[in-house]
Amino acid sequence: MFIPPIIADTNIFVAAGFNRRSSSRRIIDALDEGRLLQVWNDRTRKETLTVVEKIPPLDEDFTDSLFRQQGYYPGPTAPHLFDIIDDESDRKFAALANACGVILITNDSDFLQVRDLLDITVLKPSEFVTGRDI
Repeated sequence: MFIPPIIADTNIFVAAGFNRRSSSRRIIDALDEGRLLQVWNDRTRKETLTVVEKIPPLDEDFTDSLFRQQGYYPGPTAPHLFDIIDDESDRKFAALANACGVILITNDSDFLQVRDLLDITVLKPSEFVTGRDI
């Protein structure tokens, strides 16, 4: 069975933790249940875990189980190709999406403002879940 791969930006995890009825939560639940596959590398996982662990209402296990080994991407990425994204720390997510050819899901305005100029697909959580059985 094909499991659709995605990259959920850190803010999706945070939003899901605070609003259990949000599109972000539906995405995280689908990751947890194995209906979606989070694509990640060491840099994106580290950032997500670092941010989530600083927010008391979010449980550490909330993210650990979502970074499955089958979604790990060990190959090279090129964050420098995404200078158009103002926040340098966000570029690693765009570079990973580019290297893997998967959708990046985010609420981050740094991505959303320039998404039409990127060679990757960037969607808001609500846009991603619309029309999908998630």
